Amino acid sequence: MENKLKANEYPPFYGTYIKLLPDGDLIEMLVQQIEETITMLQSLSDKQALFRYGPDKWSIKEVIGHIIDTEQIMAYRFLCIARGEVRNIPGFNENEYVQNASFDQRSLSDLIELLTIIRQATIQSAKNLTSEEWIRSGIANDSPITVRALIAIIAGHERHHRNILNDRYINSDRFPDRANK
Repeated sequence: MENKLKANEYPPFYGTYIKLLPDGDLIEMLVQQIEETITMLQSLSDKQALFRYGPDKWSIKEVIGHIIDTEQIMAYRFLCIARGEVRNIPGFNENEYVQNASFDQRSLSDLIELLTIIRQATIQSAKNLTSEEWIRSGIANDSPITVRALIAIIAGHERHHRNILNDRYINSDRFPDRANK
């Protein structure tokens, strides 16, 4: 399914993520992006993955965990809406989820493996949607949204956080030396 979203398919808040996406097939984007993200993450050590660019900022492991949590939630939302759910699908507090998850206690390789598995499930679920399901609309977090928009948000959200990981973490002057992995 092409990334040709209309502004009325998603709440304005998600425009930040959707604007990061090039035109093209959303499933192909999901496949390509995860490969790029995994390659970037595999170059890091567990110690480096604990780096925070500020005192109240998430570690790299926590950012990865947040991407995983958000993808699972958005995939659940698109499944519900694709299946015709008419009730509001509740929102979530990303900071509380990260705070309660203990991502820093997990190995980087475990987080990468989980991210890979979750993305594979998202891709397979999206591939099996009918054209009618792709454009079906529902309510999530008290706002109308389409299945297609939720899938685009998954891709845009990952890209957004990968950009942050590159700009504020990995390319930071304070990032632990790669030679000391």
